[in-house]
Amino acid sequence: MAQSFKFDLVSPERLLVSQDVESVVIPGTEGELTVMATHAPTMTSIKPGVVAVSAEGKTERYVVFGGFADILPDSCTVLAESAVHVDDINRVDLTRRIQDAREDIEDAKDHESRMRAEEFLHQLTTLEGAILPA
Repeated sequence: MAQSFKFDLVSPERLLVSQDVESVVIPGTEGELTVMATHAPTMTSIKPGVVAVSAEGKTERYVVFGGFADILPDSCTVLAESAVHVDDINRVDLTRRIQDAREDIEDAKDHESRMRAEEFLHQLTTLEGAILPA
């Protein structure tokens, strides 16, 4: 049995998860990151994606839209800009976010702004394909 550690997933609205877990997979901006007990201290920003939380033989998935993860050897805290359980994801909200990102691309004033908006749109459409049936 894997060693457990304390995990908290927090959004501005509420605390979604606070429990001992065996592992957490986080969509870091530099790539997916699997956190387990005794992980080296790390702080990373996260991109829109799915946080997978494994405890007691079950895995729960949460959609996050950016934020930060603070990882210590005995704990991990994800401070998400927005988070919801995968089962509760709202297709209309995700479609609205994708449309907003497309508008941001059109409204971009410079190359850097356009590139950031395009990257965000790519992340959202990838997320949409990963969690929602066609």
